[in-house]
Amino acid sequence: MAAAELRSAVKVSARLDWDLMPLEGVGPLCFGMHVAEVAAVLPGMTELRRFQAEPSFGEALGVEFGMGQAKPAVYAYFVDGRLFCVAADAVHGPQVTLWGRELTACVPADLERFLLHAHWCEVVDVSYGPRGNPGVNELGLVVRVQEVASGVVTRPVMVGRTWADRCTDDWEGAIPECEWVGRSWPRPSGAESWPPPGHKTHWGSWQPPF
Repeated sequence: MAAAELRSAVKVSARLDWDLMPLEGVGPLCFGMHVAEVAAVLPGMTELRRFQAEPSFGEALGVEFGMGQAKPAVYAYFVDGRLFCVAADAVHGPQVTLWGRELTACVPADLERFLLHAHWCEVVDVSYGPRGNPGVNELGLVVRVQEVASGVVTRPVMVGRTWADRCTDDWEGAIPECEWVGRSWPRPSGAESWPPPGHKTHWGSWQPPF
C-alpha cells in the first residue's frame, strides 16, 4: 500500500492533537503525575483497564485510557505512583507532534528519514536498540510500530527526563517490556515480530497485555 493510502486508512476524525515537550510531557500530561491527575486531564477518555507492564517488575503499572469501551488511545505507565512513560495508540490515540512533524500513524520509513535528517544535521543523536527500533535518548523518544488493518504504522513512546538515559535500549532502558512486544521495526531481513517464533522468553506466568 502506498504511503498516502496507508496514512489515510488510519486517520481518525476525532484524533486529538498533542505536542511533545521532550522530557517534560506530552499534550496535557506531565511526567511525574499521579494516576488520578492523568485521568483528570484526559477529558473524554475513560480508564479501560490496569495491567502489569513488566514480567519481573510488578511495580510498573500500565493504565489504558480510551475514547470508548473498546478503543484504546493512550497507554500511561507509572512507577512509585508517578507517570514515567506514555505511548500513543496508532489508531485511536492522539496525533503527537514534534517540531511540526507528526509522529503517530506514520509510514515507518518516512518518519525514520525525518529523524535521520535531524541526526545528519547534528540536531539529535539517533540510536537503535537491539531490536532495531529508532529513537533519541535526549528527547526521551522511541518510535515503535503497530499493526493495523492496512499495514504497519508508527506508535510514539515517550519517557521523562529521569528515565531517558538509554531509553532506546530495549534491554536496559526504562520503557516497559510490553511496549517492545509485537511487530518489529521493518527491516529487509530479520524476524517480523518480537519474540520471534520459537524464542524462549523468561517471562514466567506473565503475558503481554496487548
